Amino acid sequence: MSYAIIQTGGKQYKVKAGEILKIERLEDSKPETKIEFKEILAYGDDKTIEVGSPVVEGAKVEADLVENGKNRTILIFKKRRRQNSRRKNGHRQQYSLIRISKIFSKDGKVLSEAEKMVKPTKKVEKVETEVASK
Repeated sequence: MSYAIIQTGGKQYKVKAGEILKIERLEDSKPETKIEFKEILAYGDDKTIEVGSPVVEGAKVEADLVENGKNRTILIFKKRRRQNSRRKNGHRQQYSLIRISKIFSKDGKVLSEAEKMVKPTKKVEKVETEVASK
């Protein structure tokens, strides 16, 4: 199974095709759009690895943006004892949820590709009941 190490939002992630990640929010992006990550630090599989210095030129990772959202609230509470001084604040970090679709090598060859995601459909089963009349 091929993997790549990408850098986005000041953090590094080890990704595989088909994986769903929660990363720092990507600006000016809407759901159902394709995103390309060009800052690939390394890529490889079980046998070989290609490491860049600092990035591998020509390598890229394609992903689909699933949604943008906010994490749960983190409370910040500051208190100074015996002075009746308190301050309460909250913070909700924004994130983007992405699904990795393809990993490309520096030659432009596809190393791994995710399976097509099929949205489940609701099947309404009709159950017929027969009433036997006597």
